Amino acid sequence: MSSDATALVYDVRAHNLHAHLYQITLTVPQPAADQCLSLPVWIPGSYLVREFAKHLQGLQAQQNGQAVALTQLDKCSWQAHCSPAAALVLHYEVYAFDASVRTAWLDAQRGFFNGTSLCLQVHGQTQQPHLLRLSAAGLPKDWHAACALPAQKVTSRGFDSYLAANYDELVDSPVELGAFWQGHFVAFGVTHRFVVAGAPPSFDGARLLADAQRVCETEIGFWHGQHTADAPHRHYLFLLNAVHDGYGGLEHRHSTALICRRADLPRTDASPAAPPPAGYTTLLGLISHEYFHTWNVKRLRPAEFAHYNYAQENYTELLWFFEGFTSYFDDLLLRRAGLIDSAKYLTLLAKTINQVRQTPGRRVQSVAQASWDAWVKYYRPDENSANATVSYYTLGSLIALCLDLSLRQTTHSSLDAVMRTLWQRCQGGAMTEQDVTDAVTALGSAALATQLQQWVHGTADLPLEKLLKAQGICYTLESASRLEQLGLKVIEQQGLKVKSVLRGSAAEAAGMAAGDEWLGILLDSDVAPAGASAHPGWRIHTPDDVALVLGQASAFQALVARDQRLMWLPVRLPKTLHNVRLSVSDPALAEVWLATHDK
Repeated sequence: MSSDATALVYDVRAHNLHAHLYQITLTVPQPAADQCLSLPVWIPGSYLVREFAKHLQGLQAQQNGQAVALTQLDKCSWQAHCSPAAALVLHYEVYAFDASVRTAWLDAQRGFFNGTSLCLQVHGQTQQPHLLRLSAAGLPKDWHAACALPAQKVTSRGFDSYLAANYDELVDSPVELGAFWQGHFVAFGVTHRFVVAGAPPSFDGARLLADAQRVCETEIGFWHGQHTADAPHRHYLFLLNAVHDGYGGLEHRHSTALICRRADLPRTDASPAAPPPAGYTTLLGLISHEYFHTWNVKRLRPAEFAHYNYAQENYTELLWFFEGFTSYFDDLLLRRAGLIDSAKYLTLLAKTINQVRQTPGRRVQSVAQASWDAWVKYYRPDENSANATVSYYTLGSLIALCLDLSLRQTTHSSLDAVMRTLWQRCQGGAMTEQDVTDAVTALGSAALATQLQQWVHGTADLPLEKLLKAQGICYTLESASRLEQLGLKVIEQQGLKVKSVLRGSAAEAAGMAAGDEWLGILLDSDVAPAGASAHPGWRIHTPDDVALVLGQASAFQALVARDQRLMWLPVRLPKTLHNVRLSVSDPALAEVWLATHDK
């Protein structure tokens, strides 16, 4: 693909590192009369209206060197009162100081941006070629640029020109700027490049590349079996930002943007015999999750996402499939890649099960409803969210687990086969819930397809224990922590501050509320002797203090401060609140599921 006279050109320059300002010049060679332009309000993959236009400033327009009047139409749209006789040139700046993977960042150490934050959409010309020019002017000499777009004319440092086929491809290709570490590997003929910003001197890049290669090869094999040359991408770019404290990822068609804790990177001084730290396993799970999205949501996608509307919410009830099923396979494929063992995988799975069990909202909201409401609920949590909503990530992943084990135990098929059937049936494109139902019916039974609908649209508990035991997994219950028994989520801020109180919990019955400062505990057995000068209660600061003071006690008084008033609240703990623990009871049965690719 080569540029032509009709290509829209975006010249992007890091204008002021300390003021966090990008400068953009957009040239529209053949504008419409009174050309309309707009900046997206959301970014695909993150379902919240984020109002990116709030960071755009100083918008000006010109034709033939003369100013063109602009009228703002709404919060994110403008009209340039131009003629179609000459190129339209727009100049503007964007403030970039959001360190997440969803927007844009610029300072003296690093730059990053998504096109949805910087690139105005030219109405009526979204299918034209879009040329992105990255300027190195004024940047440190050791800075490089990385982007998954096809290079047109690029320097050894990665600056200059990249060409997108259309606007969708332009804004689906984030850009990293800085003095980053970089390396690459090849998985089944597909070149994968890794860029890591913020890595410490002890970073073991070779280990990360080797492990990521195993993830990518496992997932290409998952989707394409022996036909690995059928992978839908010929190149891929991982953009990883290592920070002191952070986590997240956002999928793109040929790349992904990731954030991890710096301490979770593999280290060259680590013992080769030592098991990988939990944080590194979490990072590999994130890589696995976002790479799986290369197929499941970036290509195979909800029919409602066949054409994005960047100006408003795009609703679908299918996030339980695209995020939930991806969440099921991310850690499972780490197991199949040999990067974790069965015990570690079952520990991760039990954690998800317990998260869902401790969410009263699962009895209020189905995962289909949760998918639809993501725009106003999932991305805007508050103190009552756990009581009124459920995560389509976690509960969706457990529905995937139940469907997989049901298929294996009743039809000798699997969810692996369902995913590949959907890929072929929908030709790696738009799909509906009916497609899922039809694929399950074809590989399993109509009864199982009906059961899936009940799981997705209902709020009844899933048959996890029955299905896991039938697959050779020991499903046992063990005592939950004291805070879990109380039904409290807390924040440690020079003590314990109540973040949320779960519906139907002991804490709710006692009258504890979000925002309370939990200061102390008085056990029912603590009675001050006559004439004692000290109160027999205990001051607490951490969850460990709670466990230490309570011991086996089932009743106590909680001293809380609310609006500067002190209150003693009587609490009685339940006797039967437990967490799930999983282990292998029948290795032969379990390993068929955990360690083997279905062909």
